[in-house]
Amino acid sequence: MALPLSYNVRNLRARWKVTLLAIFGIALVVAAFVTILSMARGFNIALSSTGSDNNAIVTQRGSMSELTSWIDIGNANLIAVDPRVARGADGKPLASCEVVVITTRPRKGTNIPTNITFRGVTPTAFNVRNNIKVVEGRTFTPGLFEVIVGKRIADRVSGVDIGSTINIQRKNWKVVGLFAAEDSSFESEIWGDYDAMAPAIGRNGGCESLTVRLTNPTVLASFDKDIRGNPQVQVQADSEKKYYENLAGSVATALIMLASFVAIVMGIGAVFGAMNTMYAIVSQRTREIGTLRALGFSRFSILFSFVMESVLLAIIGGVLGCLIALPMNGYTAATGTNAFSELAFAFKVTPGLLIIGLSFAVLMGFVGGLLPAFRAARMPITRALREA
Repeated sequence: MALPLSYNVRNLRARWKVTLLAIFGIALVVAAFVTILSMARGFNIALSSTGSDNNAIVTQRGSMSELTSWIDIGNANLIAVDPRVARGADGKPLASCEVVVITTRPRKGTNIPTNITFRGVTPTAFNVRNNIKVVEGRTFTPGLFEVIVGKRIADRVSGVDIGSTINIQRKNWKVVGLFAAEDSSFESEIWGDYDAMAPAIGRNGGCESLTVRLTNPTVLASFDKDIRGNPQVQVQADSEKKYYENLAGSVATALIMLASFVAIVMGIGAVFGAMNTMYAIVSQRTREIGTLRALGFSRFSILFSFVMESVLLAIIGGVLGCLIALPMNGYTAATGTNAFSELAFAFKVTPGLLIIGLSFAVLMGFVGGLLPAFRAARMPITRALREA
């Protein structure tokens, strides 16, 4: 004979102080767990959405990033007309020769300087990277000292509002627009026109990198092999997506490991907390357990009932924890990269993460309630009545 679920609900209501304590404890753990996972998820999205499998980025051979690379403009033009490079509707190669420099802006609230990538691009860049969308204002005018700012970095630093003027490399640049890039790391950059920026920063006659749209991703290996085989060029080609993932380097691994470690530690702590709560409940209900056994309820019924009670507490706490974590969706944070610039990313609380958080709560409730439930089920009737 099984105990009805209503019995567990009445018990939780009768011991509301202990119930609320257990629920809020589990809720806080689940909220922190989901928040940490959403941070890791947002960082992964920022990396995975940067670049395209159809694009290759050409840099100087042996360089670790664009900052340590240089390609002569003649060589860049030679690579751009390779038959494996796709062409646009106008027949021109889909290739963008770009210069990069690191600038600093004060962070909002603290005024602490933060490094930002300032990228000079050609008009073709918007066709090569078709996920760049100007969402406020307009794009820069070729040849003028105008810039557009990524939305993520605009949320974190001051002085980059539309209409403001920022001084970069002793030149005043007017902010004319904000752009989005599907949450990729490009949203952590400032973009200007190549023809205006290259002379301003003393980078005439070439570029740090050449980004090209390939006719097919499968030609990347042969494309890289052929340009590496030219001793006069001394360049290499990587998948654009892989290149930007490598830029994060150990940061991505460390962040994921940190999220996993914290989740495990919190989970162990929460299990012991749930176990302690259920042990307290069992010790307070010894007479009740003895009475249930005297009425004919089996040990398995009592075991199942106490486990269900613990799981019910965990489900309520898990739902509350997920609700607490929801406002973190879209919160902007940042970390450094191997390119010495800040990569801003948004926390992503997805339905999948909420399901994981709720499942985590159920697991905590089950494991935390199992040993106390065994103790309750194994308690002899006479002992239970005598201890009461």
